[in-house]
Amino acid sequence: MSTFTGVATGLQAALLLARGKADGIGLLAAEDEPAQATAARSFWAAALCLPAFVCLQLIDLAQEPRLPPHAAHGFALQLLGYAIDWAGFALLTRWLAGTMGRGARWPTFIAAWNWCNVVQYLLLVVASLPPLLGMPDIVGETAWLVATGWALWLEWYATRLALDVSRLQAVGLVLLDEALGFALLAIIQTLPGGGQ
Repeated sequence: MSTFTGVATGLQAALLLARGKADGIGLLAAEDEPAQATAARSFWAAALCLPAFVCLQLIDLAQEPRLPPHAAHGFALQLLGYAIDWAGFALLTRWLAGTMGRGARWPTFIAAWNWCNVVQYLLLVVASLPPLLGMPDIVGETAWLVATGWALWLEWYATRLALDVSRLQAVGLVLLDEALGFALLAIIQTLPGGGQ
């Protein structure tokens, strides 16, 4: 299967999952290649999400009254955190899936998680636009709340289906993902220039 076809299939699967359709997992599991190859290709999602990540960083900077003195250094640290967070969660869940007796399902899970990240980032970018467009705070806050809730639900839903785990176990994995992100952010902010 070509990279383009694999990426298109992954994005289609994520869009189905975002609409609550379990067929998305079936699309990822039904590809005509080994599950490990599908999982490996799904890391293209990190490259596809990078522009949205940069956009979110620029939106944050645009809301500052003035540019922080070490903005470029802080941005470089954020990029490093982005890469560590993405790879770290994948490695950690590979180990966890094995300890939960779901190691064989991990390739489908990580493929779903990777592709769902594209949808999640798009939701967050769209939710960040109302303040830039001069809309009232209540519109921006509502958009952010809806986007964040949808993104968390999507990760939970994909996790539950892909790993075939209980609702509570899926919640635990989503919380682990969030905790890893917050921990990295806290570490970055303690570094020189990280707090900008």
